[in-house]
Amino acid sequence: MAEIKVVTDATFDEMVINSERPVLVDFWATWCGPCKMVAPEMEKIAAKYDGTVDVVKVDVDANPSLSQKYGIMSIPTIAFFRPGQQPMGVVGFRPMEQLEQQFGLADFSKPATPAPVEPAAS
Repeated sequence: MAEIKVVTDATFDEMVINSERPVLVDFWATWCGPCKMVAPEMEKIAAKYDGTVDVVKVDVDANPSLSQKYGIMSIPTIAFFRPGQQPMGVVGFRPMEQLEQQFGLADFSKPATPAPVEPAAS
């Protein structure tokens, strides 16, 4: 299963801004009920897009400068950082399918492995 990494003020630039892959960031807090609801959805996305999209978490209470820098006023906020583009985000609980649609994650899904072709009988 894909690992959801914890990102801090100190590691955000390295792991998100300078990432070669798109990164989905879950801004959350331990006391936030809706944040606990969105956590399994983030785990599903991490598993489905493992190797093509990184998924990370930022505890807003432990990393206030990131919350301030990105204007995080409500949590959970899910932000999508694509290399070379402005981040986009949504606030509140969203199921995986809505997050996929909102951020166009289908563009990053791994191609299905084609079935082996059987040689034609002669």
